[in-house]
Amino acid sequence: MKSYLAAAIQMTSLPDLQKNLVQAEELIDLAVRRGAELVSLPENFSFMGEEEEKIAQAETIGLQSEKFLKTMALRFQVTILGGGFPVPTENGKVYNTCLLVDPNGSELARYKKVHLFDVNVPDGITYRESSTVKAGEDLPQVYVSPELGTLGLSVCYDVRFPEVYRHLSHKGADVLFVPAAFTAYTGKDHWKVLLQARAIENTCYAIAPAQTGHHYGRRQTHGHAMIVDPWGAVLADAGEEPGVAIAEINPDRLEQVRRQMPSLQHRVFI
Repeated sequence: MKSYLAAAIQMTSLPDLQKNLVQAEELIDLAVRRGAELVSLPENFSFMGEEEEKIAQAETIGLQSEKFLKTMALRFQVTILGGGFPVPTENGKVYNTCLLVDPNGSELARYKKVHLFDVNVPDGITYRESSTVKAGEDLPQVYVSPELGTLGLSVCYDVRFPEVYRHLSHKGADVLFVPAAFTAYTGKDHWKVLLQARAIENTCYAIAPAQTGHHYGRRQTHGHAMIVDPWGAVLADAGEEPGVAIAEINPDRLEQVRRQMPSLQHRVFI
């Protein structure tokens, strides 16, 4: 594993596939021009609209999203994570799918979101992700990269379930991806502290691309795409506007923190 720059992209995705892909390409280009070798896009990067509209277009969104990720990775010669897009299932629902692609445009890892956001948020908005999304049944994968380290996948609401990240760290993860579309209401209180907790307890870097702003109807997201180091320090924060958070992923820092705080070696229950 070498030292390199990683980028967590922040978007305001809309119910418009092509506009979203144009925005994503511009931000990928910005990240690469700033030196990023590992680029991550948030949950719902290619489409963020009403659930019924998403289901109606799911096949097109899924195919175009996957094609886009592979094309961008190949064009810019970087590894790209697409944090979440719909892939149709046989029962009329979709999997919320996270995909990691290498610079050759080849799939490295795929994860179907397990924890679905069925929550009555105190701001009065009710979310029922399970109404259109089928939960994945498998724990997320890690991908072992000789240059980028061992990369662990997750999506948004997963961040509230520490056992997911314990699994990833047990599999040797150095970097935890948490692409998200965190609600504005919950994000202000929970987003940063949850990311710091997952990074600290697993002595891993956390890379969290995010959605921000107003998308459709009453749907608003928190923003603050960020990269957190294994000690819990926030290395980069994209704020509340579309943009890119970029920071160094440093194996020496990883080793230093794990030496100073060897909690992974002290685990009793695994």
